[in-house]
Amino acid sequence: MDKQQIIRKKFELIKDQQNERSRRIWAANEAIALGHGGVTIVSEATHMAKSTIAIGKKELLSITDSNPALEKTRIRRKGGGRKKLEDLDSGLLKELDSLVDPETRGDPESLLRWTTKSTRKLAAAMCAKGFSVSHVKVADLLKQADYSLQAPRKTNEGKSHPDRDAQFRYINSQSAKFQKQGLPVVSVDAKKKELVGKFMNSGQEYQPKSSPEEVNVYDFPSLANGKVTPYGVYDIAQNKGWVNVGISKDTSQFAVSTLHNWWTEMGCDLYPGAKKLLVHADGGGSNGHRNRLWKVELQKFAKHTGLEVTVCHFPPGTSKWNKIEHRLFAQISKNWRGRPLESVAIIVSLIGATTTTTGLTVKAALDPKEYQGGIKVSDKEFNEVNIQRHSFHGEDWNYTIKPS
Repeated sequence: MDKQQIIRKKFELIKDQQNERSRRIWAANEAIALGHGGVTIVSEATHMAKSTIAIGKKELLSITDSNPALEKTRIRRKGGGRKKLEDLDSGLLKELDSLVDPETRGDPESLLRWTTKSTRKLAAAMCAKGFSVSHVKVADLLKQADYSLQAPRKTNEGKSHPDRDAQFRYINSQSAKFQKQGLPVVSVDAKKKELVGKFMNSGQEYQPKSSPEEVNVYDFPSLANGKVTPYGVYDIAQNKGWVNVGISKDTSQFAVSTLHNWWTEMGCDLYPGAKKLLVHADGGGSNGHRNRLWKVELQKFAKHTGLEVTVCHFPPGTSKWNKIEHRLFAQISKNWRGRPLESVAIIVSLIGATTTTTGLTVKAALDPKEYQGGIKVSDKEFNEVNIQRHSFHGEDWNYTIKPS
């Protein structure tokens, strides 16, 4: 084994245990021990620059008790090493900030403002302005300046109703009153429509390596085997859900049919002897407060079950505050993430298999009925609804429908 191989073997054993300074000192010591040509041999064996080994030799030979070449706690001399770009050019950070800042600073006509602000595009824009900077350095500078990759956040709910907070307090007070008496309080809504077929579904799930689920390249409705609308009823106190998977339109008849199925299949067993029901609903859609058919169908439901149905609607622009959204629908979406919804049977099974560590259980069923859209309710029909309007926003948000 020649000298270079010996040095290489020794270096491989210790290199991960050393810092920059100790490596160059060790290399310099080996080079001195080898004598003439030692620097070249050590450099080729370790791939360290000859200049680095020479600096190590200088440090090693100049260290004495009265003249330490380098403090033991330091790796480099004070001020040593390559200077940071931002230190060399004070305008670098300012120019980068003007490119990234979404407000009025910088050039409002810059094309960069209307493209994805990736680090590579930012680096290219900086280089075009005379700065020599890589995309890696741009990423580092952005981090220093407290920038981070962020997605848009849904926070703008539109114009806020002046009684929005008061309505939330009213809903809470009604819920507390019902629950104190052991009466059911449910949240209802329709989940977004889903295409049936081998379509991409967001999310990931474990599969055998290099065997991803193959789905259609295009999500054209014409390629689907139909659409389904899951309509849910979520029992807030029991943490249980019921979902009707409809194959036709999302109408008020479909919504109340789901409520009726929940009561027949789950509610009447959970609340034996209950004569009242509180329903939380959004302000629009098939269960909207302006929807006459919704109230007519609730009258039929009340008459059939003997329940006195109280409805409290959420104010405009606050549908995402409805508990069914994040306690039931969000969990269903997590359960089927990364899975193509190839058939109605699979959709019903995936919904019914949804559970959480907090105890959520869900039952699901297919609703094969065809619900007709565009049904008009006459004044005569509507006036037959036995509706009692509450003193607070009874004309729109809060009312009770009693059995006829």
